[in-house]
Amino acid sequence: MLKLFITATDTDAGKTYVAQALVNALVSKSKKVAVYKPISAGCERVDGVLINEDALLLLQQSNCQQKLSQVNPVAFEPAIAPHIAAEQLKRAITVSEIEQGYHDITALNPEVIVCEGAGGWRLPLGNGVFLSEFVIKSQQKVILVVNMKLGCLNHAVLTYQAILADGLHCLGWIANCQEDMPYLRENISELSALLPVAKLAELPFDTDIEKAAKKIDISTLTTML
Repeated sequence: MLKLFITATDTDAGKTYVAQALVNALVSKSKKVAVYKPISAGCERVDGVLINEDALLLLQQSNCQQKLSQVNPVAFEPAIAPHIAAEQLKRAITVSEIEQGYHDITALNPEVIVCEGAGGWRLPLGNGVFLSEFVIKSQQKVILVVNMKLGCLNHAVLTYQAILADGLHCLGWIANCQEDMPYLRENISELSALLPVAKLAELPFDTDIEKAAKKIDISTLTTML
């Protein structure tokens, strides 16, 4: 079972977009793919149930007949940092409950699990705990999404170094070109030199996920199955 964790240089960096495209690419190769977005904030309440749009988009690309509650077990209505939303409800977010949700996904026996993080690598869960601790315990392989904008070189290198310092393997990075960045080519070239892992894709924003999926090099991933 290939366990992938999608992280990024910051929030709103394109993790869901990349994760959707990645799942689509793997499913198109007849792989059984499950998805997991353990924590979300900014949900819509529908008939008393919190619905996270990102989790729903991931679910629509997967092929393991999951329920939305399995995909996204920890959800908050306000669009604020999850640990603050939890504090307002006087509850705690624990690594153990996130691990339990992940265990339920592994019980489906998928070939691949694509797990999308929240925020950046060091997302606080509260009480000095970070979401990255869950990734360490579950020994997922990491794909880094770089939001190509001013400042991304620093953010990308620091995030990559933190992933390695946590003893994890970063399989590669994806340049998410959703902004009009000056000297984009030069910045991508510099990142290719600074990050000693494969660049898996350069993705301009495209509402057609299938088109985005075709731009991702998944050869490294499929050889691991």
